[in-house]
Amino acid sequence: MGGQPVRARRLTDEEGQRLQAIARRGKHGSIRVRRALIIMASASGTPMPAIANLVQADEDTVRGVIHRFNETGLGALDPRWAGGRPRLISSDDEAFLVQTARTRPAKLGQPFTHWSLRKLTDYLADNPDRTVTIGRERLRQILHHHRISFQRTRTWKESTDPDKDTKLDRIEYLTTTCPNRCFAFDQFGPLSIRPTHGVGWAPQRHPDRLPATYHRTHGIRYFHGCYSLGDDQLWGVTRARKGGVNTLAAFRTIRAARPDTAPVYIICDNLSANTTPAIRRWAARNSVELCLTPTNASWANPIEAQFGPLRTFAMGNANHPNHPTLARGLQAYLRWRNAHARHPTVVQAQRRERARVRSERQQRWGRPRPQAA
Repeated sequence: MGGQPVRARRLTDEEGQRLQAIARRGKHGSIRVRRALIIMASASGTPMPAIANLVQADEDTVRGVIHRFNETGLGALDPRWAGGRPRLISSDDEAFLVQTARTRPAKLGQPFTHWSLRKLTDYLADNPDRTVTIGRERLRQILHHHRISFQRTRTWKESTDPDKDTKLDRIEYLTTTCPNRCFAFDQFGPLSIRPTHGVGWAPQRHPDRLPATYHRTHGIRYFHGCYSLGDDQLWGVTRARKGGVNTLAAFRTIRAARPDTAPVYIICDNLSANTTPAIRRWAARNSVELCLTPTNASWANPIEAQFGPLRTFAMGNANHPNHPTLARGLQAYLRWRNAHARHPTVVQAQRRERARVRSERQQRWGRPRPQAA
């Protein structure tokens, strides 16, 4: 028997919201977006084969990213390569300058509110506690390596849900022990009718161009999506607005996917339309448990990782004339996506390749790699 399946550790609020922003607004195809999707999907309980299919990568690659995230955090978003001449600055010097850069100058007796590279290098060179002689470009590279950049101050939403840990524990337990009974639901939108930038093959320096528009007279819509963790199936419909009636209709399709009397678990956020009295009464009568994500922590919903490809492949690089055309495009993509989610020939080829690689490494399924003598 193999060990426990690989899974990303629980995300903090800052990590979850940052990964969600990268997955939604990052450049499609980039390493950061792919790795952000892997980490988000794994942390929310998505099975390993579904994650590999989501990012079109081998399962060993997915496992490597997850292991890297569990060890280094968000540093796993950027791969690292070794090499170069011997270091001239010690690790202690590097830690000191990073700590100094993250400290407000006023606390160190300096008469300004933020550092510039020139001010920071001058302070490090004349500092009586530890003198660090470094050039501005090398200082910039070290700060970049430690994910410290010059940016505007922003506010941050921290989850104040008193039951945050309880809710996350419940979601982790259900997605780990009974994924075939777990479903995820969320509203994706608002969707407006406008030309949407994307990517595609085109002659060099002659990209496809979309017309600009400033007149949006078609209103907005919301895609009510449902995702089955065990089957790796995604479906949904486009609605004119959010509401308890539309949410209940989506929940009924989830219950119909498991027509037996065994319980079904639906992971969703705290939107009032998801927890109306009618929905709670229906859930009690039909053995459905609503597993709510903590406030300001929608990244814990497994369906969030599925919306990135939906936006990229069904809406990006397109100019839909109206909402019915957009809805037909979404449904066509969902049919294609579900048909190719776990194709037998693809699964068989992946299994053969993983077995070959693990045989060469003398590594069993679920077991850690043997340590060198």
